[in-house]
Amino acid sequence: MSERHFDVVVLGSLHLDVMVAAPRLPALGETLPGSHWAFKCGGKGGNQAIAAARHGASVAMVGAVGDDAFGRRLSENLVAAGVDVAAVRVEPAYPTGMSVALQQPDGDYAAVIVSGVNLQLSAPDVDAALARLRPGGVLVLQHEIAPAANRLAATRSTAAIRLLNAAPARPIDHPVDLLVVNALEAEMLGAAPVGDLASALRAAKALRGLAPRTVVTAGAHGVAFAGEGEQGMVAAIPVPVVSTHGAGDAFVGALAARLAAGSGLAVACAYATEAAAAVVATPEGGRRV
Repeated sequence: MSERHFDVVVLGSLHLDVMVAAPRLPALGETLPGSHWAFKCGGKGGNQAIAAARHGASVAMVGAVGDDAFGRRLSENLVAAGVDVAAVRVEPAYPTGMSVALQQPDGDYAAVIVSGVNLQLSAPDVDAALARLRPGGVLVLQHEIAPAANRLAATRSTAAIRLLNAAPARPIDHPVDLLVVNALEAEMLGAAPVGDLASALRAAKALRGLAPRTVVTAGAHGVAFAGEGEQGMVAAIPVPVVSTHGAGDAFVGALAARLAAGSGLAVACAYATEAAAAVVATPEGGRRV
């Protein structure tokens, strides 16, 4: 039986996030009362896969979860969103990845992740990812899995677009067709500080030594992109800020979906900016306690 092929294949992380609402970030040694908490299915890989599916792409997720309640919750959430999970491996020897995110009233947040089984992705997972990608599709990678897995996937892939969301920022030692970073990650990879759209565009140009096409997201300012014969800026869409958690992943997933559908980078960035704005303006899902 022939393998089904997908527009977008995400090789990446799956975390169950524990979202904690707090008036501010606590000081070192401080015990700070919060108002509520909620579960949210996450991990950059899972978030981006679901976003790509929501924006019309056929999507396969390749990753790993533990044999535990967190892992089952994550797999069920992917299935409910229309993402293929045939290559999401259940690994009893390691716990499912998780994070704790402290969210402030202004919608900004800070988080700590515990990668767990995500760091065990290896050559068989890479093979599973590449086998599922249709010719001309988009392979999406992030930095929440082991560097060796990303390196192997990027080196072996014949995808039309190898999209790397270099978050968290770390050195890149493999081929990339499209690099997507936020302002802080751009600076950590060698660009000058980003404080507005003009500086985001300069950063996108500066990072073209790492990839032929680059995108720098600059939060409330918008997005800048650069490539051979193309460059531009997309202003942010003014929306009430409910939460910024997951907005970057929504951008990457929507961007991948539009690129897989044949859109150019400028059109795809504008579309993905709208997708991210919708997430920023939407209250967190999940169970409140």
